[in-house]
Amino acid sequence: MIRVEEYITEEGKSYFADWFDGLDAHAANKVNVYLTRLEQGNTSCLKPIKGAFQEIVIDWGPGYRVYAGKDGDRLIILLGGGTKKHQQKDIDHAQMLWEEYKQRKKG
Repeated sequence: MIRVEEYITEEGKSYFADWFDGLDAHAANKVNVYLTRLEQGNTSCLKPIKGAFQEIVIDWGPGYRVYAGKDGDRLIILLGGGTKKHQQKDIDHAQMLWEEYKQRKKG
């Protein structure tokens, strides 16, 4: 089993939750299916972007993406989401959050 968690900034903000809460019911269901599979150990949906920073590509609707960092073999940190249309902007923001997560983890 893999633990999947949202990244919460020092200010208490979850960019993943903000994005997810804005989805319609069908899109939210599709995202949940992928995250459930991930929790069950199916990591085939993870596509590397840079090292442990990865994206989940959901080939449905406008091409949903979930950005995540893989922290070891059993922990996935959800950083944000978006669609193919704004992919590079979303990647840049999520990558900044991933770097922030790693710095905070170091202490």
